[in-house]
Amino acid sequence: MEKVISIVLGGGKGTRLYPLTKERAKPAVPFGGKYRLIDIALSNCINSGFRQIYILTQFNSFSLHLHITKTYIFDTFTRGFVEVLAAEQTFERSSWYEGTADAVRKNFLHFHTQAPTHYIILSGDQLYRMNLYDMFKQHLESGAGATVAATPVTREAASSLGILRVDKKNRIVEFLEKPGPNQDISSFKIPESLKIKQKEGKDYLASMGMYIFNADFMEESLDNNFTDFGKEIIPLCIENGYVNSYIYNGFWEDIGTIRAFYETNINLARINPDFNFYDENNPIYTAKRYLPASKINFCTISQSLTAEGSIITNASIVNSIIGIRTIIESGANLDGVVCMGADYYETPESRKINTERGIPLMGIGRGTIIKRAIIDKNVRIGDGCRIGIDNFQREDGDYNNYYIREGIIIIPKNAILYPGTVI
Repeated sequence: MEKVISIVLGGGKGTRLYPLTKERAKPAVPFGGKYRLIDIALSNCINSGFRQIYILTQFNSFSLHLHITKTYIFDTFTRGFVEVLAAEQTFERSSWYEGTADAVRKNFLHFHTQAPTHYIILSGDQLYRMNLYDMFKQHLESGAGATVAATPVTREAASSLGILRVDKKNRIVEFLEKPGPNQDISSFKIPESLKIKQKEGKDYLASMGMYIFNADFMEESLDNNFTDFGKEIIPLCIENGYVNSYIYNGFWEDIGTIRAFYETNINLARINPDFNFYDENNPIYTAKRYLPASKINFCTISQSLTAEGSIITNASIVNSIIGIRTIIESGANLDGVVCMGADYYETPESRKINTERGIPLMGIGRGTIIKRAIIDKNVRIGDGCRIGIDNFQREDGDYNNYYIREGIIIIPKNAILYPGTVI
């Protein structure tokens, strides 16, 4: 019988998502009001029947460890597990993970204990819902040594992705990494013989960074010093063996930048979002918090999501995500805001002490206006603040208690903005 091990790549330092990754690993970044990015990949594995999962990470892994330990607990009869494998020093090696392929190579010792016949390699920072068993079934039927998940994209999107050229049997015959906007890639257009139902303008197949390998084929492919799957291992596999493509036509988004993170979150609050969290048959799992329902007092809320445990009073909120335990005081106005919420409620004693010290309470104060911003966890924003309400072009940079990336204001975790602050 086939035995499949799923490996979720936690990524490196997550510099493109900084400062959201300042104190946490990229897969642990809060998403959609109540989830973590890692929940997407893990939920797809669980819903597809693959419940033996390793997560590879090495930076700021405490928050990720805590989330995994609290959330993914299987009973003894399923033989399922979700384990984090952080970079470790041994007598044989002392270096950190040097890339995605290197991270997998350095953990073969742990993988071998499960005696797998196949490996599924996934990314920990993508948004999609896929039946991975369908991909696995096609992989077995194809007889390929490896299968690469691919999705149709436009020429513009193809510039920054790995592009595949496939024949009429879905076999990958050529791979091109990030061709840029000026290179001629017309030969990579999807052949009409495949009869793919792609949207207009999506004429190219891009790698989704998701792979299935036969165990022996992957170990042979990693018997070298190459460090990256996309740039080095996959082209090598195509050259030396039979690599198939699995074409996926559903929604898929790589959440690797602040802009992608912000826009994907805001899209969730639309009337018809690109990604649907409301699928009872294929849920996205996350930690059980046992929080009360959100309390909404005299508010105007439109095209927004409010997670559990929040208290919102006399506020106007549009096109926004309100995370768990968010406290929003009277007269606040939020437009295009991703608010991650809080890890805990302040006690009456701490509220009294902070008030006496002139420190704003947790949440968003009275009469504060915020537009086009990301508010990280446990932030204290005082009364009468003005954040992002001007129409001026903002320069990216790191400032005293906030950051700007691609024109989006980010208030980092545990930050304090005193009453009357203007950004």
